[in-house]
Amino acid sequence: MSGFGKWNLGIGAVLMGTAVLCSMLDLIPAAVITGILGLLGLGIAGYDLIDGWTERADLRRREARVLREREGRQDR
Repeated sequence: MSGFGKWNLGIGAVLMGTAVLCSMLDLIPAAVITGILGLLGLGIAGYDLIDGWTERADLRRREARVLREREGRQDR
């Protein structure tokens, strides 16, 4: 996860905690707003995490392809 994703994860978690606190204090408009912003931050963090996973998987696939090509050339 990149620094941007970690930052969004932290901000999203804090905002979700704030939304729960606002809900407990019957500050419903504030709870809704902070909840939506918290979900947005957590969503961006999740997207960044999945993007990092797919990027690493792509690098592993490319590495495996190159190794297969090298082995094929050595066998000739």
